Amino acid sequence: MYVLGIETSCDETGVAIYHPQKGLINHVLHSQIIMHSEYGGVVPELASRDHIRKLVPLINQTLSESNLQKTDINAIAYTAGPGLIGALLVGAATAQSLAWTWQIPAIAVHHMEGHLLAPMLEENAPEFPFIALLISGGHTLLVKVEAIGKYELLGQSLDDAAGEAFDKTAKMLELDYPGGPKLSALAIQGQASIKFPRPMTDRPGLDFSFSGLKTFALNTINASNKTFQEKADIAASFQEAVADTLAIKCKRALQQTGLKRLVVAGGVSANQQIRSCLSEMVIKEQADIYFPRPEFCTDNGAMIAYAGYQRLVSGVNLGLEIYARPRWPMSEL
Repeated sequence: MYVLGIETSCDETGVAIYHPQKGLINHVLHSQIIMHSEYGGVVPELASRDHIRKLVPLINQTLSESNLQKTDINAIAYTAGPGLIGALLVGAATAQSLAWTWQIPAIAVHHMEGHLLAPMLEENAPEFPFIALLISGGHTLLVKVEAIGKYELLGQSLDDAAGEAFDKTAKMLELDYPGGPKLSALAIQGQASIKFPRPMTDRPGLDFSFSGLKTFALNTINASNKTFQEKADIAASFQEAVADTLAIKCKRALQQTGLKRLVVAGGVSANQQIRSCLSEMVIKEQADIYFPRPEFCTDNGAMIAYAGYQRLVSGVNLGLEIYARPRWPMSEL
């Protein structure tokens, strides 16, 4: 069974093909970073138009590079949400149109479930159950995962997500888009010499809050002379605070549930300091940690194809309905 995966939730057009026995057959990705960098952030209308231009050619490219014909595809999975509504509709409408034409099922996939299952594409895939930390530009979630589709939300950000805090702090530091990776690169040249708070770690619970870190960063920047070294030190101190906060909450989740496996996924999971901090924590907890490869941390079609296959074999099929939800709580899965 070949499943075609389509990802168009924001500013990257991803297409992939997955086979349950052969694994990931091929995946291609088109990034819109250069286009949006002129504006300092994602412009939704431009993102949607670029998805329209790129999606069908990328599908044809993926089929060609996989030595497959459209008649070989048995199902199409697409990101239905959350995300930018215009971008989502491009993927949803294209997927459903092709599914109707090819007379195969189409499966709507939750974007964060795709991220959650991305480590399953690795050779050293985690076994169930496990704790999942999902960290991206729009979401910070702690989830207890019993099985495919059996999720319990343990904690989430009450305001800014971790990735959003990275991007906003980067903008305060006058860094170019995309801010998160630029801040991490700057942090390498600095010292974490400034004591940032570790928000909500001094109280029980597994929820997060990163807006206070953003405000602390702003006040620190305004009080500095804004030299390169001062900015680098602020970036390093901010990044360390985020990593420590995530590690404290994940440690608490492992201890409260008694589980010994931690999965970390989403765009921010590519951050090396966060990976290092979490890896050190699980060693002390005598637990195991799993990350997707860096190319599957950001948005991609491979995770959608895999999640779609899992949904398909569990009996999910929406028929011809074009399903797109810009806001879609994972608790509703």
